[in-house]
Amino acid sequence: MTELHPSYFAVGMADLPAHDRWLTAPEAQRLHSFRYTKRREEARLGRWTAKRTLALALGHDPDDLDQLRSLVIRNAADGAPEVFVDGDPAGVRISMTDRADWAVCTVLDGATEIGVDLELVEHRSLGFVTDWFTAAEREFVLDRPDDHDLLANLIWSAKESVLKVLRTGLRRDTRSVEVTVLDDVDHGWGVLRVTSEEGGEFSGWWRRFGEFVLTCATELPTGCPASLVDPSPLDAAVPSHTWMARPIG
Repeated sequence: MTELHPSYFAVGMADLPAHDRWLTAPEAQRLHSFRYTKRREEARLGRWTAKRTLALALGHDPDDLDQLRSLVIRNAADGAPEVFVDGDPAGVRISMTDRADWAVCTVLDGATEIGVDLELVEHRSLGFVTDWFTAAEREFVLDRPDDHDLLANLIWSAKESVLKVLRTGLRRDTRSVEVTVLDDVDHGWGVLRVTSEEGGEFSGWWRRFGEFVLTCATELPTGCPASLVDPSPLDAAVPSHTWMARPIG
């Protein structure tokens, strides 16, 4: 059996088009109903990234606006994204994330659930680690003070990815899943093992891209994520916060 590999694609806010010709009318109406610039532009960036990811993964032309409009991402009742092509289920699972003017979408063939999360490698306080991490995770981070910020954000990101696999998000206690950072590396990706309090186990991957850390988790074992373009745009990603120039409007 061929090993499944999640595919991913990243887009920065600077590459988000100002026009809406890649959106259906209901999509454009919904996105422009958001009052706050941050929410609206992050939502637009997420949809643009997801549509281009799907186009590349499904063999469509990512620059064909008609084909992009045919790819529609809807939210299920639990909030998880579901993909339709011309109104029919696409037969893939996706996960979406954004942080600091960058968005990433992962896609995986079939019905295997997938989660992805992008975080900045920024300071996380002792209180944050104490409140949100399990005892074993806290010990792992606090025993490595030189790598505190990387490891704290890595573990947090992995939790977010797995909670997306579980289709609960942060409605579920973050301490109900436990992240173990393994020493293994595959094609530049570090390996994670995540277990849930019910006894479930999830495959996980992580990679640092400059000031960002990206994690991916799946409910069944997969190979490491593969960028749909080479090199990945994340290799040169620089965080920014363009919404701050116009927070409302």
